Amino acid sequence: MDDDLIVITSRCGDADAVARDLARGLDGRALAGAIVFCSHRFVRQPLAGAIARAVGDVPLVGCTSAGELSDRGYDEDCVVFIGFPAESFRMAVHCFDDLDHFDPASGARAIRAMAGLINRDALAVDGFANQAALFLVDGLSHREELLAMTVQEALGQTLLVGGSSGDGMLFRETGILVGDRFLTDAAVVVMLASRRPLHAFSAQHYVPGAEKMVVTAADPNARVVHEINARPAADEYRRVAGGTSPGFVGEPLNSAFFAAHPPMVRAGGGHYVRAIQSVNPDGSLTFYCAIDSGVVLTVGQPLDRLSQLETLFDQIDSDVGGIDHVIAFDCVLNRIDAESRQLSGAVSQLYSRRGVVGFNTYGEQFRAAHINQTLSGLAIGR
Repeated sequence: MDDDLIVITSRCGDADAVARDLARGLDGRALAGAIVFCSHRFVRQPLAGAIARAVGDVPLVGCTSAGELSDRGYDEDCVVFIGFPAESFRMAVHCFDDLDHFDPASGARAIRAMAGLINRDALAVDGFANQAALFLVDGLSHREELLAMTVQEALGQTLLVGGSSGDGMLFRETGILVGDRFLTDAAVVVMLASRRPLHAFSAQHYVPGAEKMVVTAADPNARVVHEINARPAADEYRRVAGGTSPGFVGEPLNSAFFAAHPPMVRAGGGHYVRAIQSVNPDGSLTFYCAIDSGVVLTVGQPLDRLSQLETLFDQIDSDVGGIDHVIAFDCVLNRIDAESRQLSGAVSQLYSRRGVVGFNTYGEQFRAAHINQTLSGLAIGR
């Protein structure tokens, strides 16, 4: 269809070559706006300028990733471009920079003003009644919780879904694309209005285990846990995860271990992953999400991911009357765990067949929550 999402993947390492790929794929089609997910290995500012020139004077946002989701499923070292055709979408953007000094009151006012403008413009065109908001935030900012809560409250009934930018597994500097430049310490909110069905969702593939872990010493500002159950954090986490059993002898505490044994916390009637980013030389643990003393954790147990995903996408397909594409925010730990379990090929095939495109994140946002080790996203119907 002429108004289907325009999805283009470029595996060129040169910014100008990427722009040529985009120009060929767009073939002059009018856009309401576009979103881009790219490998951290690209030289950022030349890439930003080249993409902006290729798409012209329309809203353009994006971020660097910890891996890309393309028409191949899991991908890397590429640019994934998603264009929203002007025939069936309206798009508005608001950027927050200097997140260290983010003010919730003024931030909420800015989001309400943007929502008011897109509501007015969308309602002026018959049929643009469906709305959703996408959110991209610097994955090293430690401001995801405050921003997600502030933005979702300001949006009201419009659901927020998004992800934290990455730079592979380096944890040095991530980038948020706004127009023709990449920013750090920034976030961007995208409001979409469409004739198409829009369905925001979030799903995880773990259930809580039985044994409890209580955080007994932590630095919440740094997201570091020093003690669990009044013992050194790394040692106690390994014990509760089963790390003293024969099958774990010699297995390092690394991202694969964290992905396979995710800590979970109970909140709002459900359990959610509070993922570990790294183990520190002093035996403390750095988390991707907010953490504090007194938090009660358990270790998640895996479900059948492929079966869970098939069921999820069957339901979404029914809800939207047929999926065009799914813009997905898939935690990098899901990818690492799939590789460890030798499932990455099967997951890639499933994502490709279901039209899943997006990126691997340092964390996901759904509604007012910042979460980990989920597949969250926005499904767009035909």
